[in-house]
Amino acid sequence: MEVGVRRVNPRVRRQRGARESLLSVILGFESIVAFLAGLSVYGLKALPAGIEPWWGIVGGAVLGVLMIALAGFTRHTWAVVAGGALQVVIALGAFFVPALLIAAAVFGGLYVYATIKGGALDQRNASLAADADQNGD
Repeated sequence: MEVGVRRVNPRVRRQRGARESLLSVILGFESIVAFLAGLSVYGLKALPAGIEPWWGIVGGAVLGVLMIALAGFTRHTWAVVAGGALQVVIALGAFFVPALLIAAAVFGGLYVYATIKGGALDQRNASLAADADQNGD
């Protein structure tokens, strides 16, 4: 070992649950779709009269950034609820571009499935870990 060089142990990473991982991936991918939806709102000039079309790009970019930010906080219940609210916002975008209803249905379904099934997997894994601790495994 070199003189004056101190060895640093790597940081132990926090264990992530299935729900947190699944929701993070879904929100990450949906952020791309949200930005592209904003581009389509701009390109189709689908906003009502009096609102400049470039607000479509701004709206899509803001939704995308919010989804990416929430993807990092999905271990908290408030972030899961906020992610669900963003699913509703994407669905409301179908008033401007009806094709967004397809994306809202697909990603909304994935979001609900990940929330329910991921939570069930986390509960099962916790009970298996508790049984392993009791058995001395």
